[in-house]
Amino acid sequence: MGQTHSPDANIYFVPHSSKWPFVGSIAMFVTMVGVASWLNDAAWGMWVFYAGLVMLSATLFMWFGDVIRESVSGHYNRQVDVSFRMGMVWFIFSEVMFFAAFFGALFYARTLALPWLGGEGDGVMTNSLLWEGFSAAWPSAGPGQVGGQFQTIPAWGLPLLNTLILLTSGVTITIAHHALKAGNRSQLLIWLGATVLLGCVFLFFQAEEYIHAYKELNLTLGSGIYGSTFFMLTGFHGLHVTLGTLMLAIIWFRCAKGHFTKDDHFGFEAVAWYWHFVDVVWLGLFLFVYVL
Repeated sequence: MGQTHSPDANIYFVPHSSKWPFVGSIAMFVTMVGVASWLNDAAWGMWVFYAGLVMLSATLFMWFGDVIRESVSGHYNRQVDVSFRMGMVWFIFSEVMFFAAFFGALFYARTLALPWLGGEGDGVMTNSLLWEGFSAAWPSAGPGQVGGQFQTIPAWGLPLLNTLILLTSGVTITIAHHALKAGNRSQLLIWLGATVLLGCVFLFFQAEEYIHAYKELNLTLGSGIYGSTFFMLTGFHGLHVTLGTLMLAIIWFRCAKGHFTKDDHFGFEAVAWYWHFVDVVWLGLFLFVYVL
């Protein structure tokens, strides 16, 4: 049973029981079955994947709507606010660990596994018996040349442009935050809208980069260890930018409807934290994937 009280009350708000976690788990299960089947060339996999995405999107829309209605109804006090902040901190920490795993895979393949296959250290016998003549140079598709020859994407083209775009978006969302704290709604909407636009531009250029890689450079997800790590890191980051842009767009509409005040706006802050995290991850990607 939900409890209704003033924001300053000491009673912790307990919401009514919700069906959305159960429905959301079903939607995620359908989505993952679809994408796994699609990757394994099942003809029906793509349609199941898209059906799962539609189910998941509808679930999140309805679930977030319930949370927003609870917030604007004054159910959340300072204690609830603290729990939200702690939850967001742990969520971002889990995302840090998620990307750390893929950066770790890149480090292991490039710094440890590849030299070993090339004959360094304990890999002398492996190199002489299995992969004699293999040159342990990065980037590499591995000694089996999985996926064939490919070219890499120069760091100082679209990747540099996208870096500047994301850094600029970090500035615009910070300006928007200051405008919110100053009570200037018009400036808030302008700068927050600019952040959403920059996120969309970033995704457009990343799509252009992927098309160029597949069509002209023969750089695909199947291009050995380099292709796998490149597309896993940049692809998952692009997914996070997509989600972040959607969240920013939702926050823009909430700001337009006056859901936040200069003293009570953690919904905005949470999305801003997430967006700054996305910026930092991209800087690591740009350095370790494109430049080095």
